[in-house]
Amino acid sequence: MNSFRSAAHLGSRIILVAMFLLPLLAGFATPVAADDHGGPRSVYTITNASDGNEVVVFKREGNGSLSPRETVSTGGLGSGASLGSQGAVTLSENGRQLFVVNAGSNQISVFSVREGGLNLIDVVDSGGEMPISLTVQSRFLYALNAGGSGNITGFRIRDNGKLVPLNGSTQPLSNGGTGDSPQPAQISFSPGGDFLVVTEKMTNLIDLYELTGWIAGPPVTFPSAGVTPFGFAFDTRGHLIVSEAFMGEPGASTLSSYKADDDELEVISPAVATTQTAACWVVISKNGRFAYDTNTGSGSISTFAIRKDGTLTLLDPQSGLTGEGSMPIDMALSSDGKFLFALGAGSSAVHVFRTRANGGLIPLGEVSVPAGSQGLAAR
Repeated sequence: MNSFRSAAHLGSRIILVAMFLLPLLAGFATPVAADDHGGPRSVYTITNASDGNEVVVFKREGNGSLSPRETVSTGGLGSGASLGSQGAVTLSENGRQLFVVNAGSNQISVFSVREGGLNLIDVVDSGGEMPISLTVQSRFLYALNAGGSGNITGFRIRDNGKLVPLNGSTQPLSNGGTGDSPQPAQISFSPGGDFLVVTEKMTNLIDLYELTGWIAGPPVTFPSAGVTPFGFAFDTRGHLIVSEAFMGEPGASTLSSYKADDDELEVISPAVATTQTAACWVVISKNGRFAYDTNTGSGSISTFAIRKDGTLTLLDPQSGLTGEGSMPIDMALSSDGKFLFALGAGSSAVHVFRTRANGGLIPLGEVSVPAGSQGLAAR
């Protein structure tokens, strides 16, 4: 974009979360059922409170319903405001560690996940200012830092779950490490671990970082097919599916799909309309056939079909409704793919849906979360 100031002003419209009103949930210590992979069936979010960040844990029943289980300190501070990101909370591939951002104290916290609950095992500097998104693959983690000029930084995950910084892994965003941050939204490994992807809301760019021995090289930038690229996910064939919030313009948001490798991004379906407002967060069904996005300004979740070649088709602009003013943000699927959970920033609730074979969603209810909660992960 030609004007960073103009883009930043318009970009503020898509960060629709400003304040939250519900009190903190009390913790519970009931047994947790195990999922199909042997880990506890749980859903996780963080309070992001500026006076002390905490993880809020919900027990997930076999029918998808949630009940509060415990609230655990991260040992760090939240930002007290919307992070405007996807991936603030994430699980390791085997579900044995939980990683969360502490945006207010520039730290990452690591928990071991046990049947008896979470155990804090490490708190480390994020390698920059205001970490907002994390991605984990194999024994490696990368953090996206949105503060200052912004950057990405990598870590090795030891056998005991603790993080060790990867020398030479810190790389700038598209601005080359100078000036204000271009308001990044998410970082993620590619399915094969060959490269990293970062979306930048203010510049309308998508950054690719080639990995050599898990060390990131400098970014190669590509223009987004739609305005304000935000959340994204890879489908089962490696296609990149990106939401575009279009600066929060009413009814203007879109999704795009790409063929991606470590140094090239090729558009497949450019800016397919959701007909909704502020499409920001994206998840892909376990079978790779459907993409879901939350429309923060519309209180809805849209469903798209994904063809084998990565082509997108809108199936239902409002396959899931979270309610007027609910402002759905982050989402997570259960480990078996049967349930979709959406965090409502305006409703201060996690909304629960059962996924259907045709990509539709069946509402199952909701459970309250602390005001200001950010990020979502599920087993």
